[in-house]
Amino acid sequence: MNLKRIFGALLTILGIAGLIYTAVLFAGITSATHDVMTVVIFAGVSLIFFIAGISLIRTTKDAS
Repeated sequence: MNLKRIFGALLTILGIAGLIYTAVLFAGITSATHDVMTVVIFAGVSLIFFIAGISLIRTTKDAS
Protein backbone atom coordinates (compact mmCIF):
# COMPACT_ATOMS: atom_id res chain seq x y z
CA MET A 1 0.00 0.00 0.00
CA ASN A 2 1.19 3.45 -0.83
CA LEU A 3 2.23 5.83 1.95
CA LYS A 4 0.10 8.64 0.52
CA ARG A 5 -3.00 6.43 0.62
CA ILE A 6 -2.31 5.51 4.24
CA PHE A 7 -1.93 9.20 5.13
CA GLY A 8 -5.11 9.99 3.19
CA ALA A 9 -7.00 7.29 5.08
CA LEU A 10 -5.66 8.65 8.39
CA LEU A 11 -6.78 12.18 7.51
CA THR A 12 -10.20 10.90 6.48
CA ILE A 13 -10.65 8.98 9.73
CA LEU A 14 -9.56 12.02 11.76
CA GLY A 15 -12.00 14.17 9.79
CA ILE A 16 -14.89 11.78 10.40
CA ALA A 17 -14.07 11.56 14.11
CA GLY A 18 -13.87 15.34 14.32
CA LEU A 19 -17.21 15.77 12.57
CA ILE A 20 -18.83 13.29 14.96
CA TYR A 21 -17.31 15.16 17.92
CA THR A 22 -18.62 18.42 16.45
CA ALA A 23 -22.11 16.92 16.22
CA VAL A 24 -21.92 15.88 19.88
CA LEU A 25 -20.81 19.38 20.87
CA PHE A 26 -23.57 20.91 18.76
CA ALA A 27 -26.20 18.72 20.40
CA GLY A 28 -25.23 19.96 23.85
CA ILE A 29 -24.68 23.62 22.95
CA THR A 30 -26.16 26.50 24.91
CA SER A 31 -26.30 30.13 23.88
CA ALA A 32 -22.78 30.90 25.10
CA THR A 33 -20.52 32.50 22.49
CA HIS A 34 -17.50 30.46 23.55
CA ASP A 35 -19.34 27.20 22.83
CA VAL A 36 -20.43 28.38 19.39
CA MET A 37 -16.88 29.34 18.43
CA THR A 38 -15.61 25.94 19.59
CA VAL A 39 -18.14 24.14 17.41
CA VAL A 40 -17.30 26.31 14.40
CA ILE A 41 -13.55 25.74 14.81
CA PHE A 42 -13.91 21.97 15.25
CA ALA A 43 -16.25 21.77 12.26
CA GLY A 44 -13.88 23.75 10.04
CA VAL A 45 -10.76 21.78 10.92
CA SER A 46 -12.58 18.46 10.67
CA LEU A 47 -14.03 19.34 7.29
CA ILE A 48 -10.59 20.32 5.99
CA PHE A 49 -9.10 17.02 7.22
CA PHE A 50 -11.95 15.03 5.68
CA ILE A 51 -11.79 16.73 2.28
CA ALA A 52 -7.98 16.58 2.15
CA GLY A 53 -8.00 12.88 3.02
CA ILE A 54 -10.59 11.97 0.41
CA SER A 55 -8.79 14.04 -2.21
CA LEU A 56 -5.45 12.41 -1.40
CA ILE A 57 -6.93 8.93 -1.68
CA ARG A 58 -8.66 9.69 -4.97
CA THR A 59 -5.69 11.34 -6.70
CA THR A 60 -3.01 8.85 -5.69
CA LYS A 61 -2.42 6.29 -8.41
CA ASP A 62 -1.47 2.67 -7.73
CA ALA A 63 1.99 1.80 -9.07
CA SER A 64 1.96 -1.98 -9.19
